[in-house]
Amino acid sequence: MADYIKTKKDVVAHLEAALTENDIPFLLTIVGDIARSEGMTKIARSLGMSREGLYRSLSPTGKPSFETVVKLLNLLGLRLSIEYKKPKRKSA
Repeated sequence: MADYIKTKKDVVAHLEAALTENDIPFLLTIVGDIARSEGMTKIARSLGMSREGLYRSLSPTGKPSFETVVKLLNLLGLRLSIEYKKPKRKSA
């Protein structure tokens, strides 16, 4: 995996941070790094995509379908979870 991801906790922390900040390019980079560590050809085949197509989808300018993201997360042993955002506190 990428140097900044050492453990499963790191994976979750980085993905959550990217989602919290609405940083989709960073999210795709993290997922791409994890996928590369697992083997892009194998994952692409499981998704019914070409290896090149998967690389393009996970590039910072990629626009993978929601279905592709959910399937990819599942293949990587991850799942997407939804929760309400905490309300912002009003400043005094």
